Amino acid sequence: MRGEPKVTSSHLQRTAICYIRQSSLMQVREHTESTARQYGLAAQAARLGWPAAGIEVIDCDLGLSGRSATYREGFKELVARVCMGEVGAVFGLEVSRLARSNADLARLLELARLTGTLVIDSDGVYELSDINDRLVLGSGQMSEAELHWLTSRLNESKRAAARRGELRVPLPVGFVHDDDGAVVIDPDQEVAAAVADVFAAFTATGSAYGVAGAFAGRRFPRRAYGGAWAGQVRWGRLSHARAAGILRNPAYAGAYVYGRRRTRQVVHPDGSVHSATTELPRDQWEVLIPGHHEGYITFEAYLANEAKLAANRTNAGARPPREGTALCQGIVFCGACGRSMQVRYQDRYPRYECSHSRADHVAAPLCGSVRADTVDQAVTAALLAAVEPAQLALALAAAGEVTARRHRSVRAAELAAERARYDADRAERAFLACEPENRLVARSLEARWETRLTDLAGAEAALATQLSAQPELPGPEQLAATVADLPALWSAPATSDKDRKRLLRTLLGDVTLTPSASDPAQLAVGLRWKSGASQQVPVTRRKNAIQLRSTDPAAIELACRIGPGLDNNALAAALNDAGHRTGTGQPFDGVAAGNLRNYHHIPYPGLLEDGELTPRQIAERIGVSTGTIHYWINSRYLAARRGAAGRRAIPFPAEVEAACRDRATGSAHQHRDTDPAPQADDEHSIAEVARRLGVKPDVIYAWAQWGHIPARRGDAGRLWIDFTPAIERTCLERITSSYKLPADIKTQAAQRLERKAV
Repeated sequence: MRGEPKVTSSHLQRTAICYIRQSSLMQVREHTESTARQYGLAAQAARLGWPAAGIEVIDCDLGLSGRSATYREGFKELVARVCMGEVGAVFGLEVSRLARSNADLARLLELARLTGTLVIDSDGVYELSDINDRLVLGSGQMSEAELHWLTSRLNESKRAAARRGELRVPLPVGFVHDDDGAVVIDPDQEVAAAVADVFAAFTATGSAYGVAGAFAGRRFPRRAYGGAWAGQVRWGRLSHARAAGILRNPAYAGAYVYGRRRTRQVVHPDGSVHSATTELPRDQWEVLIPGHHEGYITFEAYLANEAKLAANRTNAGARPPREGTALCQGIVFCGACGRSMQVRYQDRYPRYECSHSRADHVAAPLCGSVRADTVDQAVTAALLAAVEPAQLALALAAAGEVTARRHRSVRAAELAAERARYDADRAERAFLACEPENRLVARSLEARWETRLTDLAGAEAALATQLSAQPELPGPEQLAATVADLPALWSAPATSDKDRKRLLRTLLGDVTLTPSASDPAQLAVGLRWKSGASQQVPVTRRKNAIQLRSTDPAAIELACRIGPGLDNNALAAALNDAGHRTGTGQPFDGVAAGNLRNYHHIPYPGLLEDGELTPRQIAERIGVSTGTIHYWINSRYLAARRGAAGRRAIPFPAEVEAACRDRATGSAHQHRDTDPAPQADDEHSIAEVARRLGVKPDVIYAWAQWGHIPARRGDAGRLWIDFTPAIERTCLERITSSYKLPADIKTQAAQRLERKAV
């Protein structure tokens, strides 16, 4: 080896590291000679003088590409140890094995120069402090160029084969390569039936979520492409993500595709480099060959499924049919502002609401809400009228779909039972072929046979359950009789709300609701059909609870006309004789007639006779409260009668008035210090003073009673306070010195005193 004299004792005193790497696991598995040569570097290090204890092998990067150091923990360890000066020499089969990236290799070589570490490969020994050796190894661009050339040749060969449709790529479950290399449907009928049922379930449910739900109690195949199970079919659960991947895979439509995804390097904020794979639009696929092989669906059906999946993406603004009872959910718009209307299921009846415009503060005067069933009934009637000539064809198509769906579900159970029967027969043959004396093998085969028999019993039981659970399909005569009443099929309990919405959207584009500006009870429902035709259906809103309990306008008109001349009982009798009822449907009585009179301001007949006064009039004349007059009436001090609507009418001659004045004058409850003068401009009530001081009115009232602040009792017994600045200062000082008031109120009062002092 050239350059052996460069190995000195200082190098031999440090560790020799043999770095081993191959770019892929396939190279590790198939290119074993290269692996053996790299492990032989340890013997070369021993020959150069390193002791066995001073030789280490780093091989944790086997199967990893040298394009980047992000995932190569072995290379990171090598760089760290070289940086610490622990390494005397780095051995590699060739220098390009260390790193294919010019930046990574240049950093390692620079650290080797600074620490005096040798780099040794099959060509020689390199001392990086020597300018000649550094010139030989200093340019890592050759490694990068070599990697680029190799990759370009391989990729161009792959593209050329892909353009011919001959590049063999891993096939999705449900397809295999035959002996000639052609792509064919998996001959395993259970696998093929499971894949076909995915597309049938999508046709029935309209979503990948519905497909996963249809396979909730059923197993689904998965083909392993690596590891111990490579090439084998394993069975498990069909997840939502896997169902969506199958529906989006064009291979199931018989198309050959290459270049659906693109991988690129992404630098994270921490400086690490990772690979990111993105799916490209169809117009950017490198190769697309429709009709390349037999598929489970046609390419047109694949495009339709793709469009349906895109229409299910609510995060992209789509409004697919959902499970709610609102029939026009997702396709209803406000005719006032033009925005889509939302569905609210908060109360008993769902409603269509123009909530977007209200949230953005751009609601038009006619924007509002309407009960969903009011609109849905009109839309349903228009839909049934539109499809009436084709009712028979629709029913026959639905019956055929039900028959096909039932056959698929039973067929899956039959195939599972057939597979279990084959496995049981195979286990039986293996057991019978074993020598009875060889109990070590016979016991294992017997246990396997019993397990297969148990699986067979379970599969046959599942098949029997599936067959017994299927109700009998209607015959052609019964179906023809049923078709005559398509509205009954539409409203049948077996028809789900989601199915109704899907049928509606096949014919109807959208619905626009426009309230009437003149009559709020009227609503115009605009229908735009997929055919391009449009129509407008007038709808009358349902009455709300108040309207349903409102009195008939004819009864109100009669009460307004005859009510001023009748009392409540007579008015109630007249309304009942005319055949009217209250809003709740009950006959009128005196109370109901009085409520009707008060609400619609219908005047009462004459209340007072000559010489009679009301309690309020007497209270104002004597100078007492109305409550005092009612107290005298209840105590039999005053005689009174009840007039219309139960109002009091009191005969009030001069002698009764004199007696009332004497009683009021001699009452201990009457104030003696009343000043009839009206309130002055600078006088304030108890409540106003309390609000200005920040205390309760009871405090001010107590101070006025105790004489701490001057107060005057005006008419009707109210106290008036001349709240001068001096009185205000006195009150604030009393608040700050009080021990009964809260601390925060006292603090505020003290702050106000300081501001006044300034």
